[in-house]
Amino acid sequence: MNTDILNLTADVLVIGGGPAGTWAAIKAARAGADVILADKGYCGTSGPTASGGTGVWYVPPSEKARQAAMDSRDKLGGFLADRGWMRRVLNQTWDNMNELADEGRYPFPVGPDGQQMRKGLQGPEYMRIQRLRATRAGVRILDHSPALELLTDANGAVAGARGYRRQEGTHYTVRAGAVVLATGGCAFLSKALGTNVNTGDGALMAAEAGAELSGMEFSTAYAIAPEFSTVTKTAYYSFATFYREDGSVLEGAGSQGGRSVIARELLTSRVFCTLDGASPDDQAAMRLGQVNFFLPFDRAGINPFTDRFPVTLLLEGTVRGTGGVHVAGENGETSVPGLYVAGDAATRELICGGFTGGGSHNAAWAMSSGVWAGRAAAIHAAGLGARATGRAVSGAGEAALRPTGTPGQPEAYQDVLRVVREQVHPYDKNYLRHADRLTPALAALNDTWDQLRSSLYATDGDAVRARSAAAMIAHARWMYTSALARTESRGMHTRQDYKNIDPAQHHRLLVGGLDSLWTAPSTWTRDLASVAS
Repeated sequence: MNTDILNLTADVLVIGGGPAGTWAAIKAARAGADVILADKGYCGTSGPTASGGTGVWYVPPSEKARQAAMDSRDKLGGFLADRGWMRRVLNQTWDNMNELADEGRYPFPVGPDGQQMRKGLQGPEYMRIQRLRATRAGVRILDHSPALELLTDANGAVAGARGYRRQEGTHYTVRAGAVVLATGGCAFLSKALGTNVNTGDGALMAAEAGAELSGMEFSTAYAIAPEFSTVTKTAYYSFATFYREDGSVLEGAGSQGGRSVIARELLTSRVFCTLDGASPDDQAAMRLGQVNFFLPFDRAGINPFTDRFPVTLLLEGTVRGTGGVHVAGENGETSVPGLYVAGDAATRELICGGFTGGGSHNAAWAMSSGVWAGRAAAIHAAGLGARATGRAVSGAGEAALRPTGTPGQPEAYQDVLRVVREQVHPYDKNYLRHADRLTPALAALNDTWDQLRSSLYATDGDAVRARSAAAMIAHARWMYTSALARTESRGMHTRQDYKNIDPAQHHRLLVGGLDSLWTAPSTWTRDLASVAS
């Protein structure tokens, strides 16, 4: 074990270097805070956004356009979204995208009318600019430096974090006045492009500090991808015709409303498709918009617009789902003092309800929530003054760091990953949900958690892997506990044994705990009569 420790202080520590994290860091620094950003990978290149392109929920500031944009989410999300939050995000996203164009000099394409088209972003260029803007704002960036645990003071307030620097092989500690968690969602190592850093670490750290989560039942996001590729651009499959292995058309299959048909077929045989519904103009636009989507096809000599190719479904979990750490205040506050959350690490029910925000809504939420959390964290830290970095602190981490029993071998995390694959990846357990399958799956996950808590112990680089494995098991337990508690089908949470929506369950569902889990309806309510207003 390397005992070298890099000791740092900052007003604000941002954990995560994707869109939400970089926006938070930039805005905290511009608010006068000394900011450190710690990224699990290399800030600007790691994560799903940096690996491709994304649409953005960028809507002109006309009441008619904004009203239509909000209306489109209501039924889809099971009437769990909030109009006030939607308006805030639409306003902030409009400002942020314009700021990228005017200040960041993002090269938006120009339409036939000579105006820039600002409804999408190319991830590599977007994140390159975000890293540049952060460094110019004075943010200190720790690359390849995953956080392992939060630090808390004697009153339970978050006061920094401890982590590991992969390339140096040393530990680091950052004492800070406030922490912003922007670690992304959890895709359970499904190999969906860009998501291997998204193992739910932030949610585990938040729960260990005392925060709760919300919307974890809305985690059944599976994306269509070619069997030979990890690129998940499901929107392109709206042009597809799907086929059974015998060549007959798979009726009802589709990218929207028909993925369950694909999942059922994949349980017993392969599924093929052709993007034969795309016009020549569509094809040209698709190739221009998502170059990486076509690279695997071109290398294999496949024309996806005319040739049939095999597809699969890759789990995207809470990366494309809407569950995450509960947002307790209007600026990304959690229920734990000093801890803020932004992006996919947070619940997106506020603007998406119980249905995936895809790329566009999630991208808008990431940049908006990042702005609010960064500014609020800076204000919180300033209020603490010199006390911010002078507090006595202790580590809040438990699983794989402080076992309750006799420490075992660090390699045991591999057994945890095996259970994740067996209990979370299969379509018939996580996607085509039924109590008869969810209940034993949750029991297996609980048993694995109990064993992990008792004996899994790791240090240095092994600790990073073990903590990620623990975070995935924790995520799965929160997901399935919430899924069993919501005895209805609403949004993207569909139960085979409760196929209808239940008006009595028109609430968001909180879940919390580590060794013993609990669920409870949130206090949020929404008058359905207001939907038409």
